[in-house]
Amino acid sequence: MGQKPTEDKQLKAIALQSVLEKRRLDQALNAKEFAVCAGVSYSTARTWFHLPGFPVFHGVIFWQDFVHWRTNHSREPGQSDERPFRSDGPGLALSKLPPRAAQILLDA
Repeated sequence: MGQKPTEDKQLKAIALQSVLEKRRLDQALNAKEFAVCAGVSYSTARTWFHLPGFPVFHGVIFWQDFVHWRTNHSREPGQSDERPFRSDGPGLALSKLPPRAAQILLDA
């Protein structure tokens, strides 16, 4: 599936320890940080960021939202009763946001 993330020119400046600390603190990750954390190439991360229903919100993702999405997508077809996440359009309903993004807006 292409280059290893450690060989990806786009990811050379991203420090693994820094990304892991952001994940531990439940902070948002951009596409490059997410790629390093997930162990995928930057191009793969960008592709995922554009998948319908992928829990990206304004260009960032929270690790727990990714884990939730991955869990729902690894089930047998028909098992999930989750509605897909959407990140398009103005005036988003909180129920359509990834869980962590919705919680941040509720706490604001």
